Amino acid sequence: WLMSDNMHHQWLLLAACFWVIFMFMVASKFITLTFKDPDGYGAKQEPLILTAVTKVEEVHVPEEKHWPEEFQPTGKAFSGNLIRQPLVHMERLELLRNVCRDTALRNLSHTAVSKFVLDRIFVCDKHKILFCQTPKVGNTQWKKVLIVLNGAFSSIEEIPENIVHDHEKNGLPRLSSFSDSEIKKRLSLYFKFFIVRDPFERLISAFKDKFVHNPRFEPWYRHEIAPGIIRKYRKNRTETKGLQFEDFVRYLGDPNHRWLDVQFGDHIIHWVTYVELCAPCEITYSVIGHHETLEDDAPYILKAAGIDHLVSYPTIPPGITVYNKTKVERYFSGISKRDIRRLYARFEGDFKLFGYREPDFLLN
Repeated sequence: WLMSDNMHHQWLLLAACFWVIFMFMVASKFITLTFKDPDGYGAKQEPLILTAVTKVEEVHVPEEKHWPEEFQPTGKAFSGNLIRQPLVHMERLELLRNVCRDTALRNLSHTAVSKFVLDRIFVCDKHKILFCQTPKVGNTQWKKVLIVLNGAFSSIEEIPENIVHDHEKNGLPRLSSFSDSEIKKRLSLYFKFFIVRDPFERLISAFKDKFVHNPRFEPWYRHEIAPGIIRKYRKNRTETKGLQFEDFVRYLGDPNHRWLDVQFGDHIIHWVTYVELCAPCEITYSVIGHHETLEDDAPYILKAAGIDHLVSYPTIPPGITVYNKTKVERYFSGISKRDIRRLYARFEGDFKLFGYREPDFLLN
């Protein structure tokens, strides 16, 4: 009986030892997972996100609470929790920064933040948003979004088409209408964005809209600007047909185009470079949308600005944002390589800053 009792105690002791060893192994595994090696996958992710988002908006306002309420940042883009941007948006901003630092392209990527630039930027003080207008990339719809946000109309559907571009009635102030100190504060604190498109396809759109279809409320494009370009750049002066795309390309690619631009005034906004319009190397934009991916970019911009619960971007017709390579090649097919190269030389900054490829018909 004593021997049986001793064996029972030994088995209990052995089981207890196994239990202690098992608990020790579990605790060791827990410690290993909690204090993971700094070179491991999990440890690497946080610095990557922080670095990328820091490049999105390099604004630090430690004393912001003593500023007037209208200058206090708002929206998700400026909350305590940093936005974890999709990779494509981080890559766009990183590319922009790198090209801006390229001294070889400085003349094509940098411009002064002049009144011309400030006139292109529309302000929504209520939601702390700045939108730089880049014509021929769907900007009418973005202006409608801001008009609703500013309270001039309760919905996009209610806005009359003739009001959208009437800047005395649409309730959209331009950044140039503010004092220097107010401009500086808004540029530092507000959510800022603009949209780009393949530069050559944008020029085709501008040509068709202003010189072919030519809305009747803008007769000066056909009756004043077109004759001015024809007189200067048409090779065969006996031709009596209206402005041709070839004439337009020669004008845009001329290094001395500015003497005509001055005569045309602000009407040139439809075909000048994104650099000249929005000064992307001088102003730290929060997001750069692409017309070709607008179906994804529009919802992202609304969410990043913290207004996705207030307004939606209008429905985009199927296929309207797709890059039409065939159309671009057709328009440039009858134009000399010399004229195309001169045109590309002027818009090279736009191609490089926003990641658009040099056209194949220039490489052949």
